[in-house]
Amino acid sequence: MDWRMTLIDLLSPAAVISPLRANGKKQALLELAQHAAQLTGLPERDLFEALLQRERLGSTGIGEGIAIPHGRMAGIDRLVGLFARTEKPVDFDALDGQPVDSVPFATPQRSTRSCRNRRRRLPEQGTAGRGAALFRRLAFDQIATSAIRLREAPARRARGTSLHAGVPPMAYTHVDLFPLGPDETPYRCLGSEGVSVERIGDREVLNVSREAIRRLSEQAFIDINHLLRPGHLAQLGKILDDPEATSNDKFVAYDLLKNANIAAGGVLPMCQDTGTAIIMGKKGRRVWTEGEDEEALGEGVADAYFKRNLRYSQVAPLSMFEEKNTATNLPAQIDIYAEGKGHGEDAYKFLFVAKGGGSANKTFLFQATPSLLTKERMIAFLKEKILTLGTAACPPYHLAIVIGGTSAEQNLKTVKLASTKYLDALPTEGSASGHAFRDLAMEEEIHKLTQSLGVGAQFGGKYFCHDVRVIRLPRHGASLPIGLGVSCSADRQAKGKITKDGIFLEALETDPSKYLPEVEDTSLGGDVVEVDLNRPMSEILATLTKYPVKTRLSLTGTIIVARDSAHAKIRERLESGQGMPDYLKNHPVYYAGPAKTPDGMASGSFGPTTAGRMDSFVDQFQSFGGSMVMLAKGNRSAAVREACKTHGGFYLGSIGGPAARLAQDCIRKVELLEYPELGMEAVWRIEVEDFPAFIVIDDKGNDFFKELNLG
Repeated sequence: MDWRMTLIDLLSPAAVISPLRANGKKQALLELAQHAAQLTGLPERDLFEALLQRERLGSTGIGEGIAIPHGRMAGIDRLVGLFARTEKPVDFDALDGQPVDSVPFATPQRSTRSCRNRRRRLPEQGTAGRGAALFRRLAFDQIATSAIRLREAPARRARGTSLHAGVPPMAYTHVDLFPLGPDETPYRCLGSEGVSVERIGDREVLNVSREAIRRLSEQAFIDINHLLRPGHLAQLGKILDDPEATSNDKFVAYDLLKNANIAAGGVLPMCQDTGTAIIMGKKGRRVWTEGEDEEALGEGVADAYFKRNLRYSQVAPLSMFEEKNTATNLPAQIDIYAEGKGHGEDAYKFLFVAKGGGSANKTFLFQATPSLLTKERMIAFLKEKILTLGTAACPPYHLAIVIGGTSAEQNLKTVKLASTKYLDALPTEGSASGHAFRDLAMEEEIHKLTQSLGVGAQFGGKYFCHDVRVIRLPRHGASLPIGLGVSCSADRQAKGKITKDGIFLEALETDPSKYLPEVEDTSLGGDVVEVDLNRPMSEILATLTKYPVKTRLSLTGTIIVARDSAHAKIRERLESGQGMPDYLKNHPVYYAGPAKTPDGMASGSFGPTTAGRMDSFVDQFQSFGGSMVMLAKGNRSAAVREACKTHGGFYLGSIGGPAARLAQDCIRKVELLEYPELGMEAVWRIEVEDFPAFIVIDDKGNDFFKELNLG
């Protein structure tokens, strides 16, 4: 049997069915079997069973409105095919969820590898002999434009033809997947030393020294750990002016603005978690460097973290289960891309991001199915997933949602860029070329949804999110990746660029006080309960039990600081029979790790870390009399709620974000207590004054976040 055939060889005018009147997949298969029986003389029932048996193995709907039902039959010595167009769309459970037109094939019982290979090539097109009549019928029924492209041309049976052989050739036009508009970022110049222009032939080349790259990197990470964008600060100010904002919303916003004011002094960073250093570079084709770009950028990161009061958060694996802090905050994540013609070929452009663990941990990828591509299903899906963000990453958030993507990693990379507003200048409509675009209507709808959740700026209210970015990407027909991520209240990123005019860094706000209204804490609403932490633990618990969840507190006295590694050490002590340390029995425990302490100050930036990472320790520790009052940020699991109810403990929520404000205004003394080898994760004793907190979980099993479906 000669398998070197085209679609024209396979079909005849009698084998083109239009319209197929079926209303469902099974009925469509039956109707196709009826027509195939007329062509082959085989029993209609046997043909139908063959098609049905194949369909049970999985849908033959391949997407884009096409299905290819087929089956093997005894008694056939050739491929028999039908081409059908449905009168109404038929649901074939296709990969992309779209209804289909179909081309079924009934193959011989003897199915060789050669047969299968040739069958994959059947859409090869060509005309010869009776082909003209077939094409007239196909054209009349408009099948060619809705299912498989056919064209009248000399018969072509080229060797090695693909599934799309015979499709009219088209001139290649490159499409930029992320076609950004003009860059309207305000920049400040750092100078032009190390930057020069050299003419080589008829072209100008931008020479950039290693030192110029290092300097830009260093200054970027100094700036973004102390300064914020004006737009972000304006959004915080808007909360204070909004009559619909709750007192808790306003209290958090006011505290974050005060924190920004302190951090702008350049001594205390805005957050104690000064982040993983992330750098994306786009190097124009006429930019020449010394070839050590990544090294220069990394050195700039190291210099910034060494010279300033920034925390070293990176840990190196010594083995699978042993780690050690690198004491440099390196390695950084550095990705450098080549920029082509028309994309600033004589410029070196950068995005610098300091990404803390709290917000990084709230990055999610969901491998969904195309069935979600209706507005109602998508909104319901996103609402469920947005609630899982909780408050551990320090809202109000800049929320980024990306739907689609040619791969999982492209989706999540786009989430990261969208959360930094790097992609704000994308088009707002899609096209057949497949470029990315922002869906402004969906952004507005999701933003309103976040306002209706009641989570608010950490402790209930309207301002869970400042804004939302929703970006749509092309995708494989069988896949629908959906990415979700946030930039937190420490919204730390800046663009940079090196051009013939010099070295430039995004101009962040150096005077946040202009966004800080004249308002007193007392005008923000809500009674404040003062708690003396220097009393015995039994008396502290007796005070807290009088008040409901959401009660605002002002804490003064001694607090123990311990987080992940210290908790692991203490658990080892308990399991070896050494008992609970007295310091965890007698004092509240604060989950945190400080940044470096500036000269002349009692403390470096010292905000809370995410409470949820310590959830697995709580029941065990409380059963030994420790961790009876815990202080951190974010919602916690049901296990913590049950432990507090069983053992009479409390979880207090601290405002996530204002680490500089806490260091300057609330922390009076810091003393290393145990495990100095753990660095910033050691056990510390601190003395605090008027430290703000809220009751989140009480000794009766009440949980503020459970009321919001976050617990």
